[in-house]
Amino acid sequence: MSTSAPASALIAVRNVYKRYGRKTVLKGVSLDVAAGQVMALLGANGAGKSTLMRMVAGLAQPTGGEIALGGVTVGKAGYELRRYIGVVGHLPLLYDNLSGYENLAFFARMYDMQTPAARIEAVLRAVDLWAPRRDLVRTYSRGMAQRLAIARAILHDPPVLLLDEPDTGLDQQSAEMLHRLINRLGAANRAILLTTHNLERALAWADSLSILVGGKIVYTAATTGLDGARLQAIYREANGAA
Repeated sequence: MSTSAPASALIAVRNVYKRYGRKTVLKGVSLDVAAGQVMALLGANGAGKSTLMRMVAGLAQPTGGEIALGGVTVGKAGYELRRYIGVVGHLPLLYDNLSGYENLAFFARMYDMQTPAARIEAVLRAVDLWAPRRDLVRTYSRGMAQRLAIARAILHDPPVLLLDEPDTGLDQQSAEMLHRLINRLGAANRAILLTTHNLERALAWADSLSILVGGKIVYTAATTGLDGARLQAIYREANGAA
């Protein structure tokens, strides 16, 4: 990890490039997310947000630059990386024909958790799904399924949590519950990197934000002191200049 990264940074992205053939998707991206911090990554479709999230998750390799989690380069972390991060993507990646509890029991086995019952109960209660734990996931609403996906992602208590548009398709009540959950998770000394198209939610949910345009970070700031109108203006100007 670069010596310029803060010692507390659990996610450190340094001058990352990603090319697919002749197309360069990311062009020298750098960012830090510290323990206890929530960062929102904003940008239009095609800006490179999901590509960056995939590389932080170890699902793709950068063409150039370095990504480190807790000081360990992602490319060198190997199989153990899955224990360090939790990922929630566009799809919940759950088994519809299993109950909520059975889904978490299955993933607990994948994480080699020896006595997972207490932890499963704790995370289901954290996402307010203990009561319907025996219901099949196919009967869950979109909001319930997304909350179960977050329970899956934090089941093994990872220090890094990646949320790629976790609010997509949620109603207002489910989005508000997700906001409260993200606040609790961020306060638990995790580093959370999330993407969203909703600027108001980015302001409410995150401590800091970065705007990605055409594969480059063009703006980074703390959310303190920003309001919706100001962020809208900054976002429009950034994308207009792309």
